[in-house]
Amino acid sequence: MLDLIPDYVKNAPFYHLVVEAFLLVWILWLIFRKSYSPPEKNKLTEKDKKELLEEWTPEPLVPNYDFRESIVKPRVVDGPVAKYAIVDGVKSLNVASFNFLNMVGNQKISEMAIKSIQKYGVGSCGPRGFYGTIDVHLELEQRLAKYFNVEEGIIYSYGFSTIASAIPAYSKRGDIIFADEGVHFAIQKGIVASRSDVRYFKHNDIEDLERLLKEQEDADKKNPKKAKVTRKFLVIEGLYMNYGDLCPLPKMVELKYKYKYRIFLDESVSFATIGKTGRGITEYYNVPREKIDLISGSMEMSLGSVGGFCVGSSYVVQHQVLSGQGYCFSASLPPLLAVSAIEALNIIEEKQDEIFPELERKCKIMHQKLKALNNYTVSGIDISPIKHVRLSFENTLDRLEKIVDYAQSKAISLTVARYLKEEKFSSKPSIRISVNYDLTEAEIQQIVDVLDQAVN
Repeated sequence: MLDLIPDYVKNAPFYHLVVEAFLLVWILWLIFRKSYSPPEKNKLTEKDKKELLEEWTPEPLVPNYDFRESIVKPRVVDGPVAKYAIVDGVKSLNVASFNFLNMVGNQKISEMAIKSIQKYGVGSCGPRGFYGTIDVHLELEQRLAKYFNVEEGIIYSYGFSTIASAIPAYSKRGDIIFADEGVHFAIQKGIVASRSDVRYFKHNDIEDLERLLKEQEDADKKNPKKAKVTRKFLVIEGLYMNYGDLCPLPKMVELKYKYKYRIFLDESVSFATIGKTGRGITEYYNVPREKIDLISGSMEMSLGSVGGFCVGSSYVVQHQVLSGQGYCFSASLPPLLAVSAIEALNIIEEKQDEIFPELERKCKIMHQKLKALNNYTVSGIDISPIKHVRLSFENTLDRLEKIVDYAQSKAISLTVARYLKEEKFSSKPSIRISVNYDLTEAEIQQIVDVLDQAVN
């Protein structure tokens, strides 16, 4: 009888056989056991069902609010949204779009875009990692890195997703983000996506920022083990889109080395508008770019194209190739838009000694004339190409909309700055004016006169 037992069973440890026997019995029990059927203890009668149905009030599928508040009547544009645009069939002076350098409608850029369509077609039809990388993408990344004098650049096919993807690529759950209350919506969404611990400080308030940093420093001293693995980030804009003012970058860099955090700087508005040669707020303050861990920006404003970019050291930027969701999972930038951005950079570099002093001069003229108006206030710094204008009395959205409508009747396209209900910190209602490099002093005066007439 013992001869029938295999050798591996004879030589196996006793505890091994016991465990195998238990597992065998358990498997057989699972196979042959009856399915569980809970007894119907409280079976409802037809009368009970009828009463419950009569009492039940279904909840609405969507929130119960007035949809008229969210309806915006769009103005229809026919042709390029350049300095002058055909709006609702009327040729109008356009100071509503962020076309700061008037690259939209530029003849040379249009010709280069047409040539690129003939060579590459319209789209890439794939993400960068899956046959979506075209040679002009690599050229644009190199050009942007060279423009900012850093090691490497990376481009995204959509401006909003650039900073919204870059933040969660680095900051994760358990990390800490210190962010200005004035950051725009794309940054806010990137912060939410990171699932990090967020500490907002008052807009451009260095003292409030340092208060939060000291509180965190004290917490780190109590728990040094946790502090050792917790990364800290500061997220700011160079020139704030919703305020038109500059961030105090030198002081923030100074605090960086005192409290040990990394700086993410969004230059969407300050890129190609601020600084002697348009290289942004780092050039304006003469702050070495290696002190900024990551610089992001949009190509949808000064370059007149689509998409966004991040630049910095190769070690930092390369991380986004596998971790930037907008880079990994979105179809790459259409080649014609990459070529358009390259040509816009060419124009900027060729004429930088002319463009940026002139843009700054126009911004200051607009600022001074708006400040001189009796019934309005203007916020932000005078060199900002974005001006937020508000009524000095009863500054309501409805009144501002009427002023915009009046201006459009006079062939001047303005816009009211709009904010989503999901935004954490919304600014006060304002008319947003974008200064164009090609505006003449007579046209600036015309805009100011129309605003004055609208109130009177």
